[in-house]
Amino acid sequence: MTSFWNEKRIVVTGGAGFLGSCVVEQLRAKGCRDIVVPRSQEYDLVHMDAVEQLYRDHAPDMVIHLAARVGGIGANQANPGKFFYDNLMMGSQLIEVGRQRGLKKFVALGTICAYPKFAAIPFKEDDIWDGYPEETNAPYGLAKKMMLVQSQAYREQYGFNSIVLFPVNLYGPRDNFDLATSHVIPALIRKCVAAKEAGHATLTLWGDGSPTREFLFVEDAAEGILLAAEHYDGSLPVNLGTGEEVTIRNLATMIAAEAGFTGQIDWDTTKPNGQPRRCLDVNRAKELFRFQAKHALRDGLKKTMQWFLANRHNLREVTF
Repeated sequence: MTSFWNEKRIVVTGGAGFLGSCVVEQLRAKGCRDIVVPRSQEYDLVHMDAVEQLYRDHAPDMVIHLAARVGGIGANQANPGKFFYDNLMMGSQLIEVGRQRGLKKFVALGTICAYPKFAAIPFKEDDIWDGYPEETNAPYGLAKKMMLVQSQAYREQYGFNSIVLFPVNLYGPRDNFDLATSHVIPALIRKCVAAKEAGHATLTLWGDGSPTREFLFVEDAAEGILLAAEHYDGSLPVNLGTGEEVTIRNLATMIAAEAGFTGQIDWDTTKPNGQPRRCLDVNRAKELFRFQAKHALRDGLKKTMQWFLANRHNLREVTF
């Protein structure tokens, strides 16, 4: 516990969401009592007038920008233009108005989708510009990556203090379990539970199961964000992850076992795989602000499954 957060007013965009609610909880635990969570009904951050109103109304010391228009492969394929425009405008305008108003620090959350499709494994921050992202989520990934360009340009010209973090895929309690828009872990959890309860002998999943991914438990991600917010002041991009790679096939097997589904898993190879491999080099985060994830994947999956089973009847569907 430090006094760093005690007297600061912090705006957390997306603070009512999956990751944001975890960040807000940890901020409160660290002694921060002046936290603003803007809701989209009041402040549509895609529009400049709403961004300006947010800064006028709350005069923050720091903005932690977690709000995003995001989803899995299907959602990205259905909404490439919306995902690009909305994410680009939110990030760009929040930084620009923050710069105009003398904001002390801006913390931006990028995405693993910003990395090149065929980046060398593990993904190193210095390789982030060495190719085009995987096509199904490139508009979203590039929109978020523009915050890195803006952060570096504004630091050089204006001395504006902003940092940009690049997390791997997140998972955990309170995730989005809507099959139309969710990411892979919540989608697999929901499908495996449904197949088990229906007594199905088989379960069909997208792709061929060969791609690899890395996953970061949401509580660990929140801790990493707040460590960086407190201890890091630079515009070099920083990965947040575990450094542990798992195939989608093995992930599905783990989740099926956790759900108690004992049937056969089939793979629909007419559906896209997405990026071939994802795994981060996480050394920079360790060196700059001593972040290291605490949850092993199996432990995090168990917690996530338990939360889903306890709360699934109260979940809302997500649409764009």
